Amino acid sequence: MGQTASDENKGEIGVAELQDLYKKFVTECPSGTLFFHEFKRFFGVSDNEEAAEYIENMFRAFDKNGDNTIDFLEYVAALNLVLRGNLEHKLKWTFKVYDKDGNGCIDKMELLEIVESIYRLKKACHQESEDGSPLLTPEEVVDRIFQLVDENGDGHLSLDEFIDGARRDKWVMKMLQMDVNPGSWMTDQRRKSALF
Repeated sequence: MGQTASDENKGEIGVAELQDLYKKFVTECPSGTLFFHEFKRFFGVSDNEEAAEYIENMFRAFDKNGDNTIDFLEYVAALNLVLRGNLEHKLKWTFKVYDKDGNGCIDKMELLEIVESIYRLKKACHQESEDGSPLLTPEEVVDRIFQLVDENGDGHLSLDEFIDGARRDKWVMKMLQMDVNPGSWMTDQRRKSALF
């Protein structure tokens, strides 16, 4: 209905996919709300301890009204952002995932917890970088990000510092977005769960 092929190429959620998402959502969550344990099962990671912390932060970022549940509108809004949002919107979403206590800034411990969680999730600790040298440890990643991004040296990253730092430095962008590319990760999880 008014949807062109170019719209589909932009990654927009089409009517048929939206209907499929709603059917799956209602089947999994007849109450109309998605609780954390259901959210983990919904994306097929209920037994994946490596993903638990990342998924918890993702859930919190999706839960716009802070009621510890995700309704269908919050779910679709989050999917739309992750799958189609521009760079600034994705960085703001990533910032919210990283800002675990929700105080509007990221400290070293928050960033370290996320980086460690992502390393476990991606099993990145056991890989080498593209040039064959060992990857930085999570602590080294955090220290380097703060050196490059914390402009006022206060030990906290504000949203502006986070976005400006990511735009200014390609390495920082890569590290700050090493959250397994939520769009492709979510698409893969939905595809896997559809097979079962």
